[in-house]
Amino acid sequence: MPNHQINPNNWIDLYSDYLYNYTITRISDKEIAQDLVQDTFLAGLKSMKNFKGEASERTWLISILKRKIIDHYRKINSNKGKAEVRINYKDDETEGDWLEERVADPFDKTAEDTMQNSELGEAIHNCLGKLPTKQADVFKMKTILGYETEAICNELNITASNLWVIIHRARTAMADCLEKNWF
Repeated sequence: MPNHQINPNNWIDLYSDYLYNYTITRISDKEIAQDLVQDTFLAGLKSMKNFKGEASERTWLISILKRKIIDHYRKINSNKGKAEVRINYKDDETEGDWLEERVADPFDKTAEDTMQNSELGEAIHNCLGKLPTKQADVFKMKTILGYETEAICNELNITASNLWVIIHRARTAMADCLEKNWF
């Protein structure tokens, strides 16, 4: 029978570096990575009673961390292109809150915006041409075309972890290339 005991008093000493290194390779922002590790420890504390001992403490914490990373990306992707306008109102007859979520108006573009977008598109296209074929394919499918991870893995016959390594390398190379050739 597996031991169902876990010891959160040792988590920071035993796992914080490993969890941080795992996170920083997936999220390039040090503060967000630290926050996600902290959130993982907090979630682990809250759900200690659910630990069944079927995996090691570290594996269990990594599974929590993976969900935190996925939630982070879902949150930032769901807010792209949106702005909130929130107003509290009160007059003689009524009072309340008003919230409007606005998506950027595609017709509210200036000539300068259009020119910058076409220059950026050209720079992206040129930088994609400099990537190794597999990196370019994965980058296009995931970032530009919005394919799901499973679809890309099936089409290219790669594992999900391999996909994330490839996409990380492609994004890093693209960022470097754009920094040199567009900014």
